[in-house]
Amino acid sequence: MAILEFRWHARAGQGAVTAAKALADAALLEGKHVQAFPDYGPERMGAPIRAYNRIATKPIRRHGLVENPQVVIVVDPTLVFSARVIDDVDDDVVFLINTTKSPADARQALGVDQPVFTVDATQIAQEEIGLRKPNTPMLGAAAKVSGVVQLEALLSATEKSFSEKFKRKVVDGNLEAIRRAYNEVRGEAALE
Repeated sequence: MAILEFRWHARAGQGAVTAAKALADAALLEGKHVQAFPDYGPERMGAPIRAYNRIATKPIRRHGLVENPQVVIVVDPTLVFSARVIDDVDDDVVFLINTTKSPADARQALGVDQPVFTVDATQIAQEEIGLRKPNTPMLGAAAKVSGVVQLEALLSATEKSFSEKFKRKVVDGNLEAIRRAYNEVRGEAALE
């Protein structure tokens, strides 16, 4: 892996910026070079936003928006049709969508030929955390789909970060949500 770039599509308040940071923290734990940053203005709750990651085995010299991501993550399935999630992607992109649809149905809805992975992150979040906030389940699925970090590194980084802010019950729920999504994501083989 020279450099792997991610683009997250979500709505303000769904935790995509936090998820991008947590993915970067996990990669950093594994000794990788990382960037995580949002792209939004003075957005109101529920407005579409984007967040980005760059993860590499060598120092990252690019600074600026991710122009051609290899992984596009759609946290809010309603954005599939409105947030231009297929813009600026190459043939080597994979899509990860939070949806109840099968990968084949999601691929058809997107109108793409590239691999599409799906996971019902909202349901997992509801069952494990008690909130319909799918960011941490999407982290688990992103780790599985991209292969960019090991599950244990992701769990460790998330536990460290969340333990500073939340009660143990909330932390444990988020960790289980990550594990479940990692195991329940559907689609083709992970990126090599």
